[in-house]
Amino acid sequence: MPLSPDESREWLETDGLGGFAMGTASGVRTRSYHAILTVALRPPAERVALVKDLEAWVETERGSVWLTPHRYRGGHVHPVGPSHLADFRHDPWPTWRYRLPSGHRLTCELFLERHRRACWLRWTLGGAPEHGQVARLRVRPLLGGSPLHHVHRENPAFDFGAEAGEGRGVVRWRPYAALPAVIAASSGAYRHAPEWFRAFQLDEEAARGLESVEDLASPGGFEFDLLSGPAVMALSTEEPVGDPAPAWDAAAERERVRRGRFGADALARAADHYIVRRDSGLTVIAGYPWFGDWGRDTFIALRGLCLATGRLDEARAILVEWAGHVSRGMLPNRFPDAGEAPEYNSVDASLWYVVAAGEYMDLAAGSLDARDRDRLRSAVDAILDGYAAGTRHAIRVDGDGLVAAGEPGVQLTWMDAKCGEWVVTPRIGKPVEIQALWVNALSVAARWSPARAEAARSATEAFNARFWNAALGCLFDVVDADHRRGAVDDAVRPNQVLAVGGLPVPLLTGARAASVVRTVRERLWTPLGLRTLDPGHPSYQPRYQGDQRSRDGAYHQGTVWPWLMGAFVEAHLRVAGGAPASLEEAGAMLAGLRAHVGEAGLGHVSEVFDADPPRRPAGCPFQAWSVAELIRAERLVARG
Repeated sequence: MPLSPDESREWLETDGLGGFAMGTASGVRTRSYHAILTVALRPPAERVALVKDLEAWVETERGSVWLTPHRYRGGHVHPVGPSHLADFRHDPWPTWRYRLPSGHRLTCELFLERHRRACWLRWTLGGAPEHGQVARLRVRPLLGGSPLHHVHRENPAFDFGAEAGEGRGVVRWRPYAALPAVIAASSGAYRHAPEWFRAFQLDEEAARGLESVEDLASPGGFEFDLLSGPAVMALSTEEPVGDPAPAWDAAAERERVRRGRFGADALARAADHYIVRRDSGLTVIAGYPWFGDWGRDTFIALRGLCLATGRLDEARAILVEWAGHVSRGMLPNRFPDAGEAPEYNSVDASLWYVVAAGEYMDLAAGSLDARDRDRLRSAVDAILDGYAAGTRHAIRVDGDGLVAAGEPGVQLTWMDAKCGEWVVTPRIGKPVEIQALWVNALSVAARWSPARAEAARSATEAFNARFWNAALGCLFDVVDADHRRGAVDDAVRPNQVLAVGGLPVPLLTGARAASVVRTVRERLWTPLGLRTLDPGHPSYQPRYQGDQRSRDGAYHQGTVWPWLMGAFVEAHLRVAGGAPASLEEAGAMLAGLRAHVGEAGLGHVSEVFDADPPRRPAGCPFQAWSVAELIRAERLVARG
């Protein structure tokens, strides 16, 4: 069934360690990922949802008022009847306001504290109480414990045991021995009453063809007298600090100050959610709720999240942390959750790293520590030398100075959908955007290695000679396709725009650049990003929906990606020469994405949209490079 507007609007809180809380404005869980305490056991990886939700209601002299709606198998919603929710806002943190039949107003606030695995909640009653009135809040935490990508089901291994801690309302549960204990500290009184809550229905998972029924467990609940003051609760894997009420005040003030440093810039606040700790450095979460820190996403996003926003210290920490992972010229595209070896299966992640490192070194030139500079330069040289010598997956510099890559069964470019053994867009050969990245990477290293400048010039000449599709007035997507000399893939895709915009050094200028921008505008541009395939192509897919295979089959076969809008806007501005009218037009191009920021993942930008109207947002609702490239594009327009 279609989601209500308040069920399709989702909020996000993060802890800077890879953990997060997430849910809908209505309070109805529609994803298995919706939880109020998901922690990273090995930051930022191995994430587990420890506390999925709450059952909360207020008892008054007029009866009980339920605050937390749930949908159960068969579509049945509890509580039945009109909602008492008056409004919801997500800024500075998720806040729900209710109107009670007694005439009181009740406000519930929730936030995660930076660099602590703790979810803070507070319920505050408004309106003057009358003699004899009753307002008791009852709260039951609903616990899970399954790995991030799995639903939780009733099982005999779940341990309902509770251990009372020091102080009133402190209790510890450890449902599974292999996981951290959940510590609840509250201003209320705890009563142990174990119970399974069964058959929650998760509509978004059903729509994706995944397991969509979940069982959660509650060891007991808390009771608060709201007439005596606010009800406060902290759910954490860490020991509580003092009395919950003043501790809430202190934590909330720290968060207000921290979040306040971004001022009125909502996208800068959104950017902060994706920058998290890894070991002694930092990294970037590609998207919430299901992505980790992926190499390609990290370095595409870093330019908008950090460089465009002036967060140079964070950029340095990310680049230095990743510099230690270069292997045979490649950076990992993914760190698996379970601690296995990193996966080196991307031809572009390393090149995006070089581009980001080059831009960072330019911006930080006056303050760059010599050791950091040498470490970044060494990583850049190792990447370029590895490609020149040849590395994994047939990645190598060919005789024409261009980069060839690919072998059957492996997806190496950003168009990386794979279902089982089916690689949807293999793009084996010489993909167009890889050449743009290669020339830009050579240009970075040319600052300290003049021979790289000659290689960049030669590769640019070969690119212009080999990639121009005169029949369509644009660029081939792949030349020497399947490593067959002279074979080409002439599908009109957005990858070609990176030869004009989106990177510091354009490979095309003049009439050819203008023709590429015009072709992309006519065939691929939408108000929310670029389609990944020309609608006239026989493989075009207008909708991103259905089971895993259906979605993978559409992922890069038409589906709109907003992150590409940044490169397109920059290409448009370069071709137009920065004329005032072009700046105004570029600003108008971003209006659709600006409006979307308040529609799905609140304050953020979705991963993808359907290719055809009405272009429903889909995929990950909170996507790093989507946010980052909107930030970068807006800065480009503002600078003129």
